[in-house]
Amino acid sequence: MAKQGNIGVTSQDIFPIIKKFLYSDHEIFLRELVSNAVDATQKLKTLASVGEFKGELGDLTIQVKIEKGKLIISDRGIGMTAEEIDKYINQIAFSGAEEFVEKYKNDAAAIIGHFGLGFYSSFMVSKKVEIITKSYKEGAVAMKWSCEGNPEYDLEETEKADRGTDIILYIDEDNKEFLETTRINSLLTKYCKFLPIPIAFGKKKEWKDGKEVETDAPNIINDTQPAWVRKPADLKDEDYKKFYRELYPMSEEPLFWIHLNVDYPFHLTGILYFPRIKSNIDLNRNKIQLYCNQVFVTDSVEGIVPEFLTLLHGVIDSPDIPLNVSRSYLQSDQNVKKISNHIMKKVADRLEEIFKSDRSQFEEKWDSLKLFIQYGMLSEDKFYDRAVKFALLKDVEGKYFTYDEYKTLIQNEQTDKDGTLIYLYTTNKNEQYSYIQAAKDKGYSVLVMDGQLDVHIVSQFEQKFEKTRFVRVDSDTIDNLIRKAEQSQVNLDEEQKNALQEIFKSQLPAMEKTEFYVTFEALGEKANPVLLTQSEYMRRMREMSAMQPGMSFYGEMPDSYNLVLNTDHELVKKILTDEESACSEKLQPILSDLKGWKTRQADLREAQGKKKPEEITEAEKKDMENTNHKIDELREQGNAIIAEYAKGNPLVGQLIDLGLLANGLLKGEALSKFIRRSVAIIGSDK
Repeated sequence: MAKQGNIGVTSQDIFPIIKKFLYSDHEIFLRELVSNAVDATQKLKTLASVGEFKGELGDLTIQVKIEKGKLIISDRGIGMTAEEIDKYINQIAFSGAEEFVEKYKNDAAAIIGHFGLGFYSSFMVSKKVEIITKSYKEGAVAMKWSCEGNPEYDLEETEKADRGTDIILYIDEDNKEFLETTRINSLLTKYCKFLPIPIAFGKKKEWKDGKEVETDAPNIINDTQPAWVRKPADLKDEDYKKFYRELYPMSEEPLFWIHLNVDYPFHLTGILYFPRIKSNIDLNRNKIQLYCNQVFVTDSVEGIVPEFLTLLHGVIDSPDIPLNVSRSYLQSDQNVKKISNHIMKKVADRLEEIFKSDRSQFEEKWDSLKLFIQYGMLSEDKFYDRAVKFALLKDVEGKYFTYDEYKTLIQNEQTDKDGTLIYLYTTNKNEQYSYIQAAKDKGYSVLVMDGQLDVHIVSQFEQKFEKTRFVRVDSDTIDNLIRKAEQSQVNLDEEQKNALQEIFKSQLPAMEKTEFYVTFEALGEKANPVLLTQSEYMRRMREMSAMQPGMSFYGEMPDSYNLVLNTDHELVKKILTDEESACSEKLQPILSDLKGWKTRQADLREAQGKKKPEEITEAEKKDMENTNHKIDELREQGNAIIAEYAKGNPLVGQLIDLGLLANGLLKGEALSKFIRRSVAIIGSDK
């Protein structure tokens, strides 16, 4: 029987559509054809298991071969009759093709999947395709179907000794890469590595006499029983680790894993591994491989699983995730959402299980788990609600606490006068040592928060926890960080404050994108003479801006530091006394003049304050302007005298440098000068 006809489509454009719009994804043709071969083989195995096929199954290996410009995929599955060819190959419901293609022209997988055109993807790379097939049914006649990339086809009887189907692709000139052994091998490895039916491509090779030679053994490219399809009870730890090494040959051994096995309300299997996450979130993304019935779909799973789960490694396999659909479809599909939520729950369950059963092991692995868990808490409220029970805080002594445990530990000592619980933390134990020690001297505990997401997690805690504030230990003096009572008063008059401020302000270094302000506090005689503090709010905003583009304006703002002078300390008092002694004679006439001009300024303000703006004469405005200018001029003269004194007093520079040194801001030439000055001061004391 021979037959010619046209493929049953309502548009003549099917082949140009396939060639043009699917071109960017043309490598998937091999996945489609091998998957069809696997389906045909599994159907035969099913028929045999229920007694509908009574013949010998024999070797069911699917063969992929390259022969003289042809790529051939052969199976020994159920095959097709002439009627089945007509039904499954020749009749394609493709109404509204032009409208559909316009909508999905940039999404090849959507076109193929929507119309079940898996077989027709072969025309993306072929000038001609032949099907030689013979049904498993008794008395079946072998058939040959051929088509040259247009709606016309030929169908005729042929000779074929065995059941099954051969798909023969005559590769066109533009796609000769698919006749290269290495290219086909890489595609089979990518898409078919774990298919449930053996896939043979060529012969195995081995090294002999210093060169690689072919053997007689078939080269089976896939593992038909990967770890995730086996029962957890049948697997040992080494099996899981071996499978991980197979997936990621160059990776470190994982921390632990979760074996997924769900039958209801959807089907899902898989193994998810917790890698040893370091500090870069993007470093290990997209390591989860998504499969549909052991056929590789994608390793780009954002939107299919919660974002923080993209940091995990492993395999997810579900027949409820369609093989050929667009990413936008996957992200809105209800089954996919259910699967996503289930995986998130299983991850939380596993972490909580490890925490409860072996807390010491959990603590040992916390530094590798921390980034992943914090990412989940920040991005998924449901995960936060679970993780808050087992997420840990670590103090500077290296001890670990749950949030509830740590709250109980500090609430008596670290609650301020307003009833707010203050969590102190450091981002660098060495650089902030003196501030940590000051806190410990008060009996306070300090946390280590040096991770990439810590600045974000503390902001989340402040929103979640009532009357709670997180402050870095160097963001203010310790008495101000946890204020137990009203501040001690600074016993300096206005003139003394101005003098001290100018002494230190004039000697502060000029640093790019850095501002310094001089402030005063009475911290007690035993506290340091100077402290350098940085606003918690502004520093936190700058750190967050580094990860959130929308906050980039904070990143452009200068660093702002307060140089806090302890007015109770003898060295600060000495500097002030020395200044008064050294500068009094020069400053006295200036201060006297300044006092007179300030009195005049006050009188003018009082007089003009009684008038409406339009009633003030130009002469009066000019008088005020001249008075203000004279006051500024006198202040500049006085400041110049004080600055000259400060420049000649090595103790001023020494105290400033000590503050900078404690914050890691003293470097290069400035550090060298500090060392030389220190030696000189020590020598002068002998």
